[in-house]
Amino acid sequence: MRNTYLNALYELAKKDEEVVSLVADNGLIVYDDFRRDFPERYFNFGISEGNMITAAAGMASCGKIPFVYTISAFLAYRAYEFLRDDVCFQNQNVKIVGIGSGLTYSTLGPSHHTTEDIGLLRSLPNLTVFSPSTRAEVKWIMEETYKMKGPVYIRLSNNSEEYYKEDAEFVIGQPAVVRAGNSVIIMVTGALVNEVMEAAERLESDGIYAEVVSVHTLKPLDTKKIAEMIAKAGSLVVVEEHNVIGGLYSAIAEVMAMEKIMVPNLAIGLQDVFAVDYGQLKDVRAANGLDSTTIYEKIKLFFDSI
Repeated sequence: MRNTYLNALYELAKKDEEVVSLVADNGLIVYDDFRRDFPERYFNFGISEGNMITAAAGMASCGKIPFVYTISAFLAYRAYEFLRDDVCFQNQNVKIVGIGSGLTYSTLGPSHHTTEDIGLLRSLPNLTVFSPSTRAEVKWIMEETYKMKGPVYIRLSNNSEEYYKEDAEFVIGQPAVVRAGNSVIIMVTGALVNEVMEAAERLESDGIYAEVVSVHTLKPLDTKKIAEMIAKAGSLVVVEEHNVIGGLYSAIAEVMAMEKIMVPNLAIGLQDVFAVDYGQLKDVRAANGLDSTTIYEKIKLFFDSI
């Protein structure tokens, strides 16, 4: 997903001289092509995320299209005030790209986990929030982000799997169906879709045909379309590598309340806690109940109870 983003950024820079790249002392190797071919449009601010965001806002005010790139946790938390006041409040055309969303930096612990960013950033006026699950979504999101005028936040994680056909079409605000089903709808965002897809395969062996949808847009949400999908399914599971407070579950619950949709529902995510354990991503997910086996067991129990 990161490489898909970098390739898309390179192609945008080739066709538009206003596209500039800002980093915070990371991505030195993966940005080699960009630095070599567009050296005057590459800016490394070091470990100074707040300054980087403010500089990006200034560049945008002069007509540039800055793409700001660093670890999600440092953008969402350390630079929050600058995102709020310099970018969103001023409605500047800054594109904020955070890598390592969720538990991706599994060996580094909660300081590097990005498990509260949705709640923080979705509340900022003027900000569009994307959370792609696959490379196809990243490519589409980059195209849309470039065309938009205004602040955008893209939260990236690691996923080498692809579930869409080449001709797949996406619509801002509308979840994309990754796997068809008619027993229960599972909404997920980000690379955790891999665990959900594995769980869905196991559920099918029990006669439960889960529809898996990727919520690639966290703000804005097409409330009518989402309500229609949930009402048709009759039951809902939301899975996220994020605190369920303020995260995807909260966003979907808001939709259900506004559209007066009442169905049995289950939230699978961090239950108002920081993640525990360190190590490989698969092990940290398992320790926090976000592996495919635990997701399968929770959904099976939920489905059997309704």
